[in-house]
Amino acid sequence: MQGWKDKYASYVHKQQQASPPEPAGRPLTGNLQGDLQELLARLGGNGDLVVRNFQLFGTHQAAMIFFSSLVNMEQVREHVLKPLMAPPAGQQEIPEPVADLIHYIWSTAVQVTQGNTAADISELPEAAVKGELILLIEGVPQALRMEMRQIDMRGVEQPQTEQVIRGPREGYVEKLENNLSLLRYRLQSTDFRIEISPIGTRTQSRVALCYIESIADSGLVAEALRRISMIDTDGILDAGYIEQFIEDQPLSPFPQVQSTERPDKTVAALLEGRVALLVDGSPFALIVPALFNQFFQTVDDYTERFIMGSLIRIIRLIALTFSLFFPALYVSVISFNPELMPTDFAVAISGGRAGVPFPAVLEVLIMEVSMEVLREATIRLPQMIGGALSIVGVLVIGQAAVGAGLASPITVVIVALTTIGSFATPAYNAAIALRMLRFPLIILAGMFGLYGVMIGTILILNHLLFLESFGVPYMSPYIPGKWRDLKDTLIRVPLWWMRRRPSFLHTRDNNRLPGSVPSIYTDQILRQEGEPSEQSPADHNAARSSRDQ
Repeated sequence: MQGWKDKYASYVHKQQQASPPEPAGRPLTGNLQGDLQELLARLGGNGDLVVRNFQLFGTHQAAMIFFSSLVNMEQVREHVLKPLMAPPAGQQEIPEPVADLIHYIWSTAVQVTQGNTAADISELPEAAVKGELILLIEGVPQALRMEMRQIDMRGVEQPQTEQVIRGPREGYVEKLENNLSLLRYRLQSTDFRIEISPIGTRTQSRVALCYIESIADSGLVAEALRRISMIDTDGILDAGYIEQFIEDQPLSPFPQVQSTERPDKTVAALLEGRVALLVDGSPFALIVPALFNQFFQTVDDYTERFIMGSLIRIIRLIALTFSLFFPALYVSVISFNPELMPTDFAVAISGGRAGVPFPAVLEVLIMEVSMEVLREATIRLPQMIGGALSIVGVLVIGQAAVGAGLASPITVVIVALTTIGSFATPAYNAAIALRMLRFPLIILAGMFGLYGVMIGTILILNHLLFLESFGVPYMSPYIPGKWRDLKDTLIRVPLWWMRRRPSFLHTRDNNRLPGSVPSIYTDQILRQEGEPSEQSPADHNAARSSRDQ
């Protein structure tokens, strides 16, 4: 084996030489050694590149080339090399001429599900780096490519960023095939379509576009394909890369593409008529179009009964309002309009701020920045240390800041409530957008009081009304108003009442439920006439049947 000193000298010598011209396509000649040397030259020197020379069926010289880091060596040995090196069993004879060997090997010898042939040597390096086995045979001007890629991945686990009380516990993993199988498992429909193509000149990351053909708008699918086809970069390492290329307004703080770790959430979006994108190597799926309303909904809203789901959703929106406006309102009232507070409360606040040398706006900004630093440090630290740091930061530093006169107790309470409110936002990227907008609102409140808060709110609303996601207004269905779609916004009506899909998605099939189902449940509610509870179910159904007749 070549030592590291020799590797260093070889590398330096290679770098000092002029760059070789880009290799062009060349047909395979059937000369095993010549084709093999040409292929190895194009692949370059790699420690995990395996070249296995052997006697094919004991009669023909052959060589197999593959990367050991991309395949399971045991499977290669048992299902490919072993049958190829053994002589044909029984009365079978090796075909003549040798040009028919490829067909004979594929149909009788190897136990591989996917494969192809290649007549040009320029196709082989790319196939090898994707995990395929390359078989070259003396006298055959073709190569057999066999799909044997296998990479160990972690198992399906509960999503870390989208945990639920009641719902499935499975989340995406890094392998694309596993993620697609999770979708297929839940969406057993012949209309489910998956388009897979690589993106990235160097990484060749496979990107899958998923939709339901009988539901999704063809214009939406075409627009998603168009935006993906325009991506021209050298590497896609995560779904977040794709998101930044296809979103409508990259300069907006609000996310216009929804990301999720949950297969059930993706399937629910597909059933509404949306389009999903998955990237090989990323445990996140992207959903488009994404609207403002989506980022504050969770799976629990639908798995619980509609009354509880609606109540939790309203509490979540109150927390959103807290996290965005509470510090700015506090600063404006303290600095410009203290008469709006009850007298006793105003006296208590003045007493608490007596020793603080900073104005209210600067005091709040210092505490908010400190909290953001503490939150970022907690996220980046290992889980065991992060929990201890958060306790130390909140309890010890907060109390010490009050004792040292850097902040008043009421300011600590305001910042704590704001931080807790931001944690209630389900989507991490939407929560960051609110945290980002909180600072200009505080500054406007410190400069102009309540007028500043009002101006900032108007600017934010105008920006939200300006946004679109894949041609759909970002504030739909609030603006433009679609009364039919308001059934799943601030509150959620019963599932049997949501008979149609969202109208702003222009789906091919609008109906979710048969027309008779909502009327059945409505009649059931309206006919509560106080039947005796001791009545058996059989008697109850018989009485109802006779009454209907």
